[in-house]
Amino acid sequence: MDLTTRRPWVVFIITCQLFVLSQFYRSSVAVISPWLIEELSLRASQLGAMSAAFFYSFSATQIPIGILLDRVGARRSMTILSLLAVAGSLIFAWSDSYPGLVAGRVLLGVGMACNLMGTLKLLTVWFPPDRFATLTTLVVSIGTAGNLLASTPLVLLSQAAGWRMTFVLFAAINLALTILFFFLVSDHPPGTKPDEAGYDGPSVRQILAGIGRLMSGRDYWIISLATFCRYGVFAAVQALWAGPFLMIGLKMDKVVAGNLLLVMNLALIVGGPVWGYISDKVLGRRREVVMIGLAGLALCLASLALQGKDANLLVLGSIFAGCGFFSSAGMIMYAHIKELVPLDKAGAAMTGINLFTMAGAAVFLQGLGRLMQHLFPQAAMEPKAFRTAFILCAACLGLIFFLYSRTGEPHRPPDPARTPSH
Repeated sequence: MDLTTRRPWVVFIITCQLFVLSQFYRSSVAVISPWLIEELSLRASQLGAMSAAFFYSFSATQIPIGILLDRVGARRSMTILSLLAVAGSLIFAWSDSYPGLVAGRVLLGVGMACNLMGTLKLLTVWFPPDRFATLTTLVVSIGTAGNLLASTPLVLLSQAAGWRMTFVLFAAINLALTILFFFLVSDHPPGTKPDEAGYDGPSVRQILAGIGRLMSGRDYWIISLATFCRYGVFAAVQALWAGPFLMIGLKMDKVVAGNLLLVMNLALIVGGPVWGYISDKVLGRRREVVMIGLAGLALCLASLALQGKDANLLVLGSIFAGCGFFSSAGMIMYAHIKELVPLDKAGAAMTGINLFTMAGAAVFLQGLGRLMQHLFPQAAMEPKAFRTAFILCAACLGLIFFLYSRTGEPHRPPDPARTPSH
């Protein structure tokens, strides 16, 4: 394999590692929540709001990031923002108050806000179009290593060194990867477009006009609402509420709870490439794959709502695995929206729906906490409170399933591998 062949994979590997960090930070509150509750006396509503702060700041930066990606490129955008994440991790680690934790999470959200969209933007110029869905789901599957780190390994690290020192360690890793990214990754393959400061990209007015045209279409809003609910529901479970549900509601050991989260994230890793391959090579379609994932995730959450303190560990493991596997099909939504717009609007299109993706996580994380606190003020961490939240989430996904059936299927050239020879 010569240098020309290797270079795209160098870009792929380094950007994936930055996305691993993003996944770790967004999911890390779930298993350290008992320590946070004990040290800082956080209520369910505060825990939800603090965890959601990452997603609120993440989503608020998506439109500006779409402009930056199309205007100045991924290299500089991702480098600057990743340095903010280093500061956020340190602030979170050293905070002794609820406002300090929120401030750290806000900086982490802004700092990680470009890592997935920047990676996808780079993939559009470094790899052929017919690999995009497969590579997108592969990125997310690799990034799920961050969710794995935020499960049992984070429990063990926090028990050994304390959760604060663990976040200091990840700040150092973050800084090292940012430096590596800056020196080894460029915005375009050599000989295509210059990636120096002199690159004359589209103007901000042109980019905003393109976003306006994008938002005028029905499919954009259906896909955006679908990703708002799909990822919002999944992130609420994965990034926070699964931890208290298992450790506080069902009285499970922290390591056992971490292992169940590990199972869910392993299934997410396995599911990504499977759904990408089915979408790219087997069905050659986007809409149906997304709908299967929505239906499967809704059924898993409905099943989770039926579990009590006498729940069978094997049944819980199967449900958590199903949540991860079916949720990974949601990443096909990025390929779906990308194929509805020209290449030069790809960054704006994907960041546009990513705004709704991350806003959904913020709303569901905080909203479920407030809902449980409001309906069950003296029992917000009891199984009946979680049961109500899970049923509501399953019903929401069921509604989105029917809405998604109204989206269009983008035209794609026939795949020679699936075209019969004559």
